[in-house]
Amino acid sequence: MPTYHESIMKNEVLHYLNIHMEGVVVDGTLGDGGHTEFILKNTGPKTRVLGIDRDLSAIERARDRLQPFRGRVMFAHGSLENLRDLAAQSGVTRINGLLLDFGVSSPQLDTPERGFSIRHDGPLDMRMDSSQTTTAASLLEKLKDVELISIIKNFGEERFAKRIVRAIRREQAEKPIVTTSHFAEIISRVVRSPKHSRIHPATKTFQALRIAVNNELGQIETVLNDAINLLESSARIVAISFHSLEDRIVKTFFRKEERGCTCHPKIPICICGNKQTLKILTRRPLCSSEEEIALNPRSVSAKLRVAERVYV
Repeated sequence: MPTYHESIMKNEVLHYLNIHMEGVVVDGTLGDGGHTEFILKNTGPKTRVLGIDRDLSAIERARDRLQPFRGRVMFAHGSLENLRDLAAQSGVTRINGLLLDFGVSSPQLDTPERGFSIRHDGPLDMRMDSSQTTTAASLLEKLKDVELISIIKNFGEERFAKRIVRAIRREQAEKPIVTTSHFAEIISRVVRSPKHSRIHPATKTFQALRIAVNNELGQIETVLNDAINLLESSARIVAISFHSLEDRIVKTFFRKEERGCTCHPKIPICICGNKQTLKILTRRPLCSSEEEIALNPRSVSAKLRVAERVYV
């Protein structure tokens, strides 16, 4: 019997998706299928799930796990930015809920060969979709200094970005950087973790490079925009973020779509034409309970936000 990682905030996800109607829920980040399994176990036979993931190995694990529900679940290999096309290819034109669980999955982190791990040696890869050509190692080779500094500073929120890039270039002058342990060791030479911290000094840089390799932030903006025209009235978007950059994009998008009109208050009639499309249901993000964090420490940084589709 395979071991699956524990999905984050399953009860909260089920509660806020508010699945009391018939139709299709999209699990846009299927992973091991934990959230989808929980949804299918706790809903009626007329609720179906379209599970999307860019990682083929994740889809295969989920397919095995969800065999008992094979008549109620569909699978699509692809990235979030192609939500409309993937839904259409599966025969889905309207959806009754969208679940997004951003970031890297535990199986990806725990498999050294995927190149996400700082503590376990593997190729410097970091591709969520192994069919794409760009790897972390190839990015290090082809990016200009200013581009690499920007990625590490903005995506990793790393204040020592310039120092790190200088160290990378010195090393590349001697030999290529192709493994995670080599990359982490280079960063450790020039960045020190705060005293008593258990966080590896390369953590922020690894995060930044992973985000760049997989275009993670750009995909969030695209999928949220595309979802608006797919959601039925009262359907909900449930988004789980794991760091501030993801959460900021979700929060900003929800607020913009709830506000609608952007005209100056002194203008008597609307001339911008923007209408409200969402109603925010979580003014503050929900966080994992102490009990969940004790069982699954990786849930400590999770933030869940919810918005409901409205037509005005």
